[in-house]
Amino acid sequence: MGYVEEIRHFIGKRPLLLPGAIVLVFDATQRILLQQRLDGSWGLPGGVMEPGESCEETARREVFEEAGLTLGALELVGVLSGEDQHVFCLNGDEVYSVTVAYATREFTGELVVDFTESLAMRFFAPDELPRTEMTRNARHVVDKYSEDATRM
Repeated sequence: MGYVEEIRHFIGKRPLLLPGAIVLVFDATQRILLQQRLDGSWGLPGGVMEPGESCEETARREVFEEAGLTLGALELVGVLSGEDQHVFCLNGDEVYSVTVAYATREFTGELVVDFTESLAMRFFAPDELPRTEMTRNARHVVDKYSEDATRM
């Protein structure tokens, strides 16, 4: 039983506050890594923090578990929180997430797919992103990062 399942055992369907991290990974040609989730949507690799982890450790662990990549330097993009991070899951669970978003252009390893969590992992050119199938958080982070980059 994982950490979230253990907490659910004690609190039932009451709202959970879940900290986590996602990462905007760019390859050498500026393509963006997206994870096709089991529901068919495309999102940024990432996930929920484990007890004792820092946000950065969560980001690194999740990308390694989901994509097989070891990350170099991480740049903080922002923090996603508030009412728009309030989610009702298909199983009836209620969650408020606080997600720290990072970006990196530094990684080593060969891209792999963890088929227990993903249908595919793929790099997309910015003008080829499947925006209509992307998660709200993925679209938000890509847009925020692009806006911030043009301001500099």
